[in-house]
Amino acid sequence: MAKKKMKQVKIELIRSGIGRKPNQRATLKALGLRKLNQSVVKDANPAILGMVNTVSHLVKVEEIS
Repeated sequence: MAKKKMKQVKIELIRSGIGRKPNQRATLKALGLRKLNQSVVKDANPAILGMVNTVSHLVKVEEIS
């Protein structure tokens, strides 16, 4: 069987985590975001999308096909 390609999202840090709640800072760290304008590509699964929702005011998200 052919594997179905999972959708991916590009997550870019546009606002700093300084002065944010500890759970938001931990979420940024778990996503692999440390510096401003740094971006990572992750699979769009429910866990990642929930993390993005937690820090949605700090990141910019684009779907990659």
